[in-house]
Amino acid sequence: MLNLPPVIESANLARRIGVLVGSTLLTLYFCSLVLLRAACGRLRRADVDRYTRRWSGLLLRLVRMRLSQHGALPDFNDGRRYILLSSHASQYDIPASFVALPGSIRMLAKKELFGIPLFGAAIRAAEFPSVDRHNPQQARQDLQVAKAMMESGIVLWAAPEGTRSKDGQLLPFKKGCFHLALDTNALIVPMVFRGIHEVLPARSWRFNLGLPVELHVGEPIDASRYTPEQLPELMAEVRACMQGLLGEQGSRLPVRQPLRPQAA
Repeated sequence: MLNLPPVIESANLARRIGVLVGSTLLTLYFCSLVLLRAACGRLRRADVDRYTRRWSGLLLRLVRMRLSQHGALPDFNDGRRYILLSSHASQYDIPASFVALPGSIRMLAKKELFGIPLFGAAIRAAEFPSVDRHNPQQARQDLQVAKAMMESGIVLWAAPEGTRSKDGQLLPFKKGCFHLALDTNALIVPMVFRGIHEVLPARSWRFNLGLPVELHVGEPIDASRYTPEQLPELMAEVRACMQGLLGEQGSRLPVRQPLRPQAA
């Protein structure tokens, strides 16, 4: 049978506005819940886990994403430290990860996100570690904080590319998260999303609805097998695994033209 690429249903203007307004209101609501519980001294890690999954699931429903997960997941409660290294091609990578994966997952977030009113305070209260990408000395201190969080049971999510890819293909890797993996003897779980870059193409507000997105999870890579001097070899192994998980995404046929949006 001919394996045709999916037909994209491009959202019309009214639907785009609806997705933006709905996403903003959902984010404000769950940020407020986090901050209210934190102010009362009642914010537990399990509360944050529940809120992030509810928030993420509703965000995916707004764009009707059809998410499937492929590959076995490790037991995040086995006492080991884990770091999820993910491809990064969409604003939806992180909510899709929260929906698909178990455990107390927290994103290693760039410093700039903590300056966003309400949102920044909420992710800080929710134990999201920050990293200053423009100040190497501060970045090292930030990674020590992230290390302590991992040792307390948090599963860290990071994007080794550091920025979003326009076409779903891997960009060059940054070293910071690999230094952290070596420093904590973590198990690195490589993972990639296929097709997610088409849901909201980079640097645009052209939402595409109802698309199938696949999360592919690779075999864990034990960073304790590497010395600091072998950092390039560790990076190369993770990259090769992630490239293999992406498969033929980069060489597949172009996606057919979007359907004409329905009238609002």
